[in-house]
This record gives sequence, structure tokens and C-alpha cells, in this order.
Amino acid sequence: MLLRTEQLSKQFDGLQAISSVDFELAEGEVRGLIGPNGSGKSTFFNLVSGIYNPDAGRVWFEEKEITGMESHLTAERGIARTFQLLRMFTEMTVLENLMVGHHVHGNYNALAATFGLRHVREEDARVREEMMDLLSIIGLVDYAELPASELSIGQRRLLALGRAMAMRPKLLLLDEPAAGLSPYNVDNMMRIVMELRDRYGLTVVIIEHILRVVMEVCERVTVLDYGQKISEGTPDQVKEDPVVVEAYLGKEIKDTELHSDLKSKAEVI
Repeated sequence: MLLRTEQLSKQFDGLQAISSVDFELAEGEVRGLIGPNGSGKSTFFNLVSGIYNPDAGRVWFEEKEITGMESHLTAERGIARTFQLLRMFTEMTVLENLMVGHHVHGNYNALAATFGLRHVREEDARVREEMMDLLSIIGLVDYAELPASELSIGQRRLLALGRAMAMRPKLLLLDEPAAGLSPYNVDNMMRIVMELRDRYGLTVVIIEHILRVVMEVCERVTVLDYGQKISEGTPDQVKEDPVVVEAYLGKEIKDTELHSDLKSKAEVI
């Protein structure tokens, strides 16, 4: 298993955000993580990536325990994530934003950079070329020297994805990567994610409220509700699970077609 959690739990001011979650993820898998608003999905990402420390439970990555490891160290190990709220350096160019993401793999220290040593210049040129290749894949190469503040919401979502990829991850955690995008841009985003997965041999976990996306691109789906894992299986198995239908029924779902499907199943149960 690439990633494994055991009885992972986190509480905030008496509210149990994540409760005893066991999770296993195989290398190369594309997994969906879904659930109603407030079900603990982003908290789970934060625990795995080291942004939060768990109150209880353990986390393993590549068979080595990383429980409570700081986020910059989990990044060095190969875990990268995006966020629901876009975080970028708007005053920097698109290319500079990617180079910031790449810094965890820098091969020189601050003193060497200060004196402009030859190997530093060569490394900088090599990184720039690598980042330009990445911008080409995600469709932003023509915007490399543009300030990030001038990008559209769709382009900013792509930049967030690119910056996570600049960290050369083995595991990519995507927190609502299609939020706020038009249907065309949603499909384009997922196409790029799958291209990156195939090209770099990534393992991917996707949180997404557009359930059609999860059901189409993910091999397996894990469902959380009130911080607990309530279902897990193939997309078809999850859609047929009465517990999942009950969790979603009457709650806001952006995918109206699937919402209708869940309602029809609930009437039969």
C-alpha cells in the first residue's frame, strides 16, 4: 500500500471532524473521496499531508510511519495537495509560482545562491526548462511570464495543479479541483489530471462535489459522513449503497443527475 491510515481521528472544539478512519490506497490508484459538506474530507487531507496532527491514529506512506510529520517533510517524501481556496503568490509570475513549488527539491543552499555560483545558475536553468514543460502540459505555457493575479479562475485552478506537480509528488491530493469551473473546463481539468497521472505514474485522491467527475474517473470511491467512513467500493457499488443514499438524500448536491439517481434508488429501498 502506498498510503494507509489506522483509526485516524481529529476533534475541533468538541466536534469530531474525523473519527477512527481506516484507509488504504494502492500505488497508481485514482480514488474518489466524497461526502456531504462538513463530512471531514478536507480534514482527512490535512491529517495525511501534515497540516494537522491527529488526536489519535496513525498514518503510513510507503510503509513508513509519517504520523504527525510536518507538512514540508511530507512534501519532501512525495505528498502534494491542492486546496479548495486557491493559494498562490499573485504578485509573482505563473512560472515563478511553479518554481516556488519546486523548491523542496533544490540542490543548493542560500549561500551558494547569493554568490551566483555556476552550478546554481545551471540548476536554475534546468528547473525553468522543467517547469516550462509542465506549463505546456497543463496549458499555461503562453502565460508563463504573466502575473498570477491576471489569470482567470479556471487558469488559477490549473496553476494550483501545476504548482502541486512541481513538487514531483508520488501522491497527489486534489481538494475540489473543479470548483467554480464551467462544464467544459471541468472536463479539461480531469483530462489534464489523468494525463499527468499516466505520464508521471501518480497516485491520486480527488475530493469533488461534482459527483459525475468522481464516478467517471475514479476506480474506487470512499464515502465519509460526520467524520466516519460509511462506504467504500467501485463507483457503481457506492451509488447502490443505501447508506450513501441516506447520507446524501435531501442534502445539496451539485450533480443534479446523480441526485435524481440517488432519489430514485431511495424510493425503492
